[in-house]
Amino acid sequence: MSEPAAIKPTDKNITEYLSTLSTFVTHSATHEGATETAFSRLLAVTAQKFHWTLIPKQKLKVGSKLIYPDGTLQDRNYLRRGYWEAKDTNDDLDAEIIKKKAKGYPLGDIIFEDTERAVLFQDGKQVEQFDLRRPSHIADLLTQFYRYTEPDIEGFEQAVEEFKERVPDLAAGLQVKLEEAHKSNKRFGAAFQEFFQLCQTALNPNIRREAVDEMLIQHLLTERLFRKMNK
Repeated sequence: MSEPAAIKPTDKNITEYLSTLSTFVTHSATHEGATETAFSRLLAVTAQKFHWTLIPKQKLKVGSKLIYPDGTLQDRNYLRRGYWEAKDTNDDLDAEIIKKKAKGYPLGDIIFEDTERAVLFQDGKQVEQFDLRRPSHIADLLTQFYRYTEPDIEGFEQAVEEFKERVPDLAAGLQVKLEEAHKSNKRFGAAFQEFFQLCQTALNPNIRREAVDEMLIQHLLTERLFRKMNK
């Protein structure tokens, strides 16, 4: 898979983010409830470039407790890829990070920020700090955040890509086996006839045998996978 393009400092969404914060300052609205909306909007629009979706305040179970990160980023496979936690400039960001770590906040890929400074954790470690008053730093933060893939997720994505590539060959092989079974396996023939009649009754009285064969192939391709996932 090709790496997504980096976010540039001149990105209009970064410009709008800084403009919004400037407007908040002129209205003396520097509390977290106001300022977090600007960063939330920035994440929501830039995440789309990487096929991620921002979900605010989604609950996450950590041990026997529930936590609610300010933002959870999911990819198009509905996997949690990153998190975001906002504070305001009156908070001690480093102290707040220590508190969140103690509560079990995931540190695989998470941004802690207070509108002036952001701290990025990846793979359980602090990797870098960024000045959120500088467009180049914001661009670097977002690019590094979105491009990171935890090892387990990377393995999953590679498996998905490999599976997609192999599906045509696997399906062709199953088609050959079905044709052989139709011709020479009496037990299969009797069971297939019952299933075929069920499909006619439940789905379409004019359904073709080839369509039912295709349904069986799709089931055989995915059944073992889902059975493994549910264990």
